[in-house]
Amino acid sequence: MGTQGDNFRVVAGRYRLEVRLGRGGMGVVWRATDQLLGRRVAVKELALDETLSEAEARRWRDRTLREARAVAQLRHPHIIVVHDVVEDDERPYLVMELIDGVSLADRIAARGPVDAAEAARIGVALLGALRAAHAAGVLHRDIKPANVLIADDGRVVLTDFGVAQVAGATTLTDLDSFVGSPEYTAPERMSGLATGPASDLWSLGALLCTAVSGESPFRRDSLGGVLHAVVAGEIRPPAQAAPLLPVVRGLLERDPGRRLDGESAERMLRTFLETGQMPSVERRSLRGALTAVLRARRRP
Repeated sequence: MGTQGDNFRVVAGRYRLEVRLGRGGMGVVWRATDQLLGRRVAVKELALDETLSEAEARRWRDRTLREARAVAQLRHPHIIVVHDVVEDDERPYLVMELIDGVSLADRIAARGPVDAAEAARIGVALLGALRAAHAAGVLHRDIKPANVLIADDGRVVLTDFGVAQVAGATTLTDLDSFVGSPEYTAPERMSGLATGPASDLWSLGALLCTAVSGESPFRRDSLGGVLHAVVAGEIRPPAQAAPLLPVVRGLLERDPGRRLDGESAERMLRTFLETGQMPSVERRSLRGALTAVLRARRRP
């Protein structure tokens, strides 16, 4: 796979893999050097299921490369920049900008939860990133603290767009495609129903809870417990989320049609950052409910 040089592996004749930065269910991320342009980059070596047949593996690679190229078209200050998508020895690689910093998960583990204001700042950045991605027809499908990078200069960067996941609805039989994050997965996706941008917003609601408390409200001792908590259990946001409660509760609405939309969530979080007060969504919700009742009464 690739070529060797100075004990480093070089893929696509250009990218020298030097230090492994991390490993996840989707593959391995390397600190690397683009030898053509002389710049540091991050290279993600996507894992291949060795049990697939040759034809299935080819379809997986084709789909992965196609989705990766779609993500590479995204341009937003809070979305990781994908420089290149290559294939070497029949394995896909993503070449991305190298972020000097840590993931939100590592930051919480090392320094504890963040305060409400920092969580709101992170939320605003991620909502902007999701708005750009959704407008381009790209769903992230794996929003969680490990996939949010906090750069040394404070920049918030959404990474790992799940390009190796099957597009569309995901059922419980596909849980291995997002190992480690069922507690951030929307209930409609858990139930195998159609998913859309609202599913990413649910995940963001769970992430905000984790940011301020250190733990997802859906964490349980078993996978079955997590599934029940997401799909049917009582939703109890942590006490630390009280300053952001209207947004958190709005995002953690099980009915995607009633879930708080991204524009409203971003506006509310910005208001909180500017004034220290969170606007209520109750009046908006009540007005919507009354409008629905009046429309129903007008129907034959």
